[in-house]
Amino acid sequence: MRAVIDALGYLRSLAVTVPLIYLLTIFWGTLSLLCSLANSSGIAQHTCARLWARCLLAVCGVRLSVRGAEHLEAGRTYIFAANHQSYLDIPVIFALMPANFRIMAKGSLFHIPFIGWHLRRSGHMPVARGNPRRAARSLLEAASHVRRGTPVFIFPEGGRSPDGRFREFKPGTFLLAIKSGAAVVPVTINGTRAVLPMRSWHVRPGRVELILHAPIETAGLKSDAAHSLAESVRAVIAADFDESSTLATR
Repeated sequence: MRAVIDALGYLRSLAVTVPLIYLLTIFWGTLSLLCSLANSSGIAQHTCARLWARCLLAVCGVRLSVRGAEHLEAGRTYIFAANHQSYLDIPVIFALMPANFRIMAKGSLFHIPFIGWHLRRSGHMPVARGNPRRAARSLLEAASHVRRGTPVFIFPEGGRSPDGRFREFKPGTFLLAIKSGAAVVPVTINGTRAVLPMRSWHVRPGRVELILHAPIETAGLKSDAAHSLAESVRAVIAADFDESSTLATR
């Protein structure tokens, strides 16, 4: 019986959920592009991204919750760092994060029609893997956002975890926090891998939780503290990570 239910769920994903995801991405991506012609601040595009994310997650049957927003102080600019389990992590942060942020994400996302066009027009930053010069340029661009008072969101693992286990956090991305003096907010994302595992088209309904932790201050830190800062942020995120949330649910 379980195999039959899984098979029917997979067929529903292919026939209904995935096509709706594409249609929502085309609609909101197009609207975001039109907004960018009239508004260069990125605020309207971010609103489009938030609405896209919430519509997409509703189609997927995702129940959302967030806690820890009380840790954020109004008027402060933060760098947010989260674990990365699924393609759904990006819609989750757009749907739930209480900030008009910019993300640093792998360059391949920026080549996807509509979503990639939105990311570029909205000022989000591609990270070039294996190209130190371009990676350094991305960090400088992110630093300019922080200095202008715009929060930046990063996935320090550099990509999705294929098995649900945490990968090493790359210390290079934490140089951004040290150089800018901005506090780092660790963010734990639970449940996205159960809804949409890596290398799968099977979207399952489920609960996703986003946890904002207390900021870790970087004032006074030197560049050589990037590795220890990465480890500290990783430990905080891992402490509230629910390993059972990596298992598929129905």
